[in-house]
Amino acid sequence: MMKSSPGSWTESTSGRERVRHVAELLDEPTSVQEIADLADVSRATADDELQRLQSDDWVAETTIDGTKAYDLNPVRMLFDEVTDLIEAHSRDELESQLTELTEEQEELATEYDVDSLVGFREQFADEEFSAEELRERRNVVATWEAINTELGLVKHALQLYDDVVELSSPRTDSPSTLA
Repeated sequence: MMKSSPGSWTESTSGRERVRHVAELLDEPTSVQEIADLADVSRATADDELQRLQSDDWVAETTIDGTKAYDLNPVRMLFDEVTDLIEAHSRDELESQLTELTEEQEELATEYDVDSLVGFREQFADEEFSAEELRERRNVVATWEAINTELGLVKHALQLYDDVVELSSPRTDSPSTLA
């Protein structure tokens, strides 16, 4: 979990703003009390603002060892990441990224003589490897999973590209082209 920043943020931001800031940086489910501590607010203030953020679909309520906690809403995170990709890249750039990521995936498959990540993982049980080889293969799994995640995001961005660009454009009197 992140650490709160020392300084005068308590003087320049409201308690609710600080709770929102802490919530935006969550990287794992975090208890209400820990969020309150990081935001330098009372537990009641943190709980109230987190409930409001939950009603706005920014965070999701969960439990940690029987204690109420919150985490960023994974659906919202997905849409934010896809939107960020679209805002930062042209369609051509996204198509190039898709090509590069697919090539990286194909290179891993060729290098390890497998068809997929599933096939690569099956080799763990089927073959004998040294500790060093197992560490290397765990790194390859992490790389392959990261490529798969990026591929999924880029594909979503390409699927939604035209709609997001159109909806993000300033409004005019012309009729929408959405079908």
